[in-house]
Amino acid sequence: MPKLFIYHANQCNPKKCTSLKMAKMNKAILLKNPYKVPKNSIILNPFAEKAISPEDRKIVEKFGITALDCSWKEAELIFKKFKFKNQRALPYLIACNPVNYGKPCMLSTLEAFIAALYITNFKEEALNLTGCFKWAETFINVNYELLERYSQAKNSTDIIKIQEEYLKNK
Repeated sequence: MPKLFIYHANQCNPKKCTSLKMAKMNKAILLKNPYKVPKNSIILNPFAEKAISPEDRKIVEKFGITALDCSWKEAELIFKKFKFKNQRALPYLIACNPVNYGKPCMLSTLEAFIAALYITNFKEEALNLTGCFKWAETFINVNYELLERYSQAKNSTDIIKIQEEYLKNK
């Protein structure tokens, strides 16, 4: 299993927080200091210019994936303040978590990790994470067609083409 890191800014409801539960279940490493984020890991950033793709598999395998768990309002500031190396955006997917169910691109940290692992062809590991919450398997079921197509792309450019084609025909 690739290592999963979470910079946790303590800005959420602890009862609903997927990050805290993942850390409790030893599925991810919780970081309280953004300076401790592994420099070479893939950083999931909704503002990144490049989309995550199967091309990132070797980086994920060697250095892991990092998600930032902070309020959406502060996320952009954190990404600007810290110059992370391998920043990647997730493509279009539908959230299935109880807080943002049905909303495009409003994924929980758990959903973001599932998507990133699935797209980089760590599908078994992605499925393994669905055991963290009852609703997590729904995320894969709802997004299955897109996740499969994304996982067969060559690179970020292909991911964007798949996303654009899907949204055009939606």
